[in-house]
Amino acid sequence: MRTGLYAGTFDPLTLGHLDIIGRACNLVDRLVIGVAINRDKGPLFSLEERVAMVERECGSLGGDTEIVVHPFENLLIDCARDVGASVIIRGLRAVADFEYEYQMVGMNRAMDDGIETVFLMAEAKYQSIASKLVKEIARLGGDISKFVTPEVERALAGKLGQRPSGR
Repeated sequence: MRTGLYAGTFDPLTLGHLDIIGRACNLVDRLVIGVAINRDKGPLFSLEERVAMVERECGSLGGDTEIVVHPFENLLIDCARDVGASVIIRGLRAVADFEYEYQMVGMNRAMDDGIETVFLMAEAKYQSIASKLVKEIARLGGDISKFVTPEVERALAGKLGQRPSGR
């Protein structure tokens, strides 16, 4: 059984994340979605809310692939070891993402050369989506319906004390 790890903060989970998750399921038998605690980023949603969001939105994506949601606070490579992953899956949107990810792969390989990293390019329609920008658009009253699912849009509106767009 091949286990992959796709990790992020998912604050909030976007359609870009879901695209990568769905496509990653074609590569592995078991996909662990690592929800990073990452207090330094100061997430809008609590860890419990983000885990529940990922579980709810990803429940039907796996097909024959088992999807497991796993919160973590340690190094990505240690999380991969903890869950038995042989591959780390990373999503790329732009060249700037690649430069950062390239460095991270080098560091991870130095710590454990038995775990591979696979990059998946986001579909063109999702390449501009970033959770940080989605939150900013929502805070300023913009329409985020092209970037997140209706359930995530409602959760974000509730968190910001706003009414959802009603799509």
